[in-house]
Amino acid sequence: MTRFVAAIDQGTTSSRCIIFDHAGAVVASDQMEHRQIFPRPGWVEHDAEEIWANVQTVTRRAMEKLGVGPADLAGVGITNQRETTVVWDRYSGKPICNAIVWQDTRTDRLVRELGDDVGQDRFRERCGLPLATYFSGPKLRWILDNVEGARARADRGELLFGTIDSWLIWNLTGEHVTDVTNASRTMLMNLEALDWDEKLMEAIGVPRSMLPRIRPSSEIYGEADGVLAGVPVAGALGDQQAALFGQTCFAPGEGKCTYGTGAFLLVNTGEEPVSSKNGLLTTVGYKIGSEPAVYALEGSIAVTGALVQWVRDNLGLVSSASEIEVLAASVEDNGGCYFVPAFSGLFAPYWRSDARGVIAGLTGFITKGHIARAALEATAWQTREVVDAMIADSGVPLRALKADGGMTANALLMQFLADVLDAPVVLPQVSETTCLGAAYAAGLAVGYWPDVEGLRANWRKAAEWSPQMSVAVRNKSFRKWKKAVQRTMDWIDDDDA
Repeated sequence: MTRFVAAIDQGTTSSRCIIFDHAGAVVASDQMEHRQIFPRPGWVEHDAEEIWANVQTVTRRAMEKLGVGPADLAGVGITNQRETTVVWDRYSGKPICNAIVWQDTRTDRLVRELGDDVGQDRFRERCGLPLATYFSGPKLRWILDNVEGARARADRGELLFGTIDSWLIWNLTGEHVTDVTNASRTMLMNLEALDWDEKLMEAIGVPRSMLPRIRPSSEIYGEADGVLAGVPVAGALGDQQAALFGQTCFAPGEGKCTYGTGAFLLVNTGEEPVSSKNGLLTTVGYKIGSEPAVYALEGSIAVTGALVQWVRDNLGLVSSASEIEVLAASVEDNGGCYFVPAFSGLFAPYWRSDARGVIAGLTGFITKGHIARAALEATAWQTREVVDAMIADSGVPLRALKADGGMTANALLMQFLADVLDAPVVLPQVSETTCLGAAYAAGLAVGYWPDVEGLRANWRKAAEWSPQMSVAVRNKSFRKWKKAVQRTMDWIDDDDA
């Protein structure tokens, strides 16, 4: 048996390659950041060719660190920032413009037009999603309408569309495919048929010829060339579904929340999609080979770790992300200050693209420590709103939250999260659950792991925080948070660029 499985994690701010052994332990990794491109307010772009170059570099360096080559890898899985949209030339392989990132809000006006007289729920029954700038379909339509010659080239069959998983798989294998989890984030896939929906494609205005084939999350898509020559590319999951898989949430009712650039809470709902009445998304959780698809409810929060980065880079309050915990701990509480980071509008449970960020409750008493604390607390309060929506949809109280992602290294935040949720917060021993989920999907497809029960045996608890906040403080603080959220809304006017 080959000794290892690799995972490529192409995220919003960086690309990583992590290599795992049979016990699901990390044995080597490498990471590189890529540029964040902001051409206009609300616009966020990435250079897809830079991303591909970085992926090759981190993959090569991870293998070099371990002293292995492609022959030592049973397979490679891919996980990715999900809704980010790439369009490239079928023949040259060159993108026709920068990738439009999931956070980008340039499609706001288009989204309102697509809502017609129905509004944001016009397509929800078919695709499980509200009309929002978040998703790929409107981004693709924007490219076709605004990049010179794009519509004509697409009509001639010269252009291909994909989310980042498709872009990487195409560069690795030459196959133009996506998995069901990424397809379910486009607004173009029928949630029950698991295929592109003709009515959605017609309404949004994109040709089928551009779209990749939709495949299971765990399946051999092709054999890699280049730095991974000969290795089966055998798994793909959008990053949040990959974390669900890596946390081994294989039973209905099991869920997790990943804290990275944004935060994403997913709960497994089984083999039938569950429609939300409280602002959550219905999405595909995963699909293993020929087995039925498993669905999930998701609460998506646009800005969590990105707020810490913003406090570091734009305000200069700290020189590194890790310093924010020390600064926030220098004060006893937020001093009445609340920070709602609606930089890209509000995601779940509001879906208000007209919202923009606010810092509320400022007085002469407030210091940079209070602002740092309010920035951290924003992640917990946004999670609380999503959890409340989950409970309202499912009728099941939260008993514990499985958390993962980079922000879980912040103990102050984890304790505050447990306090505002009034539930334990639990971390897994292997914190790289997104990469682990992609590795698991690939490993199952090539027989490296026999079944999901074997994966469950790898899960171990590393840490746990229990709630300590009084009910009165929790309720008052949450009331103030909700007041701050209301002040973000109706900021964008029709004549704003």
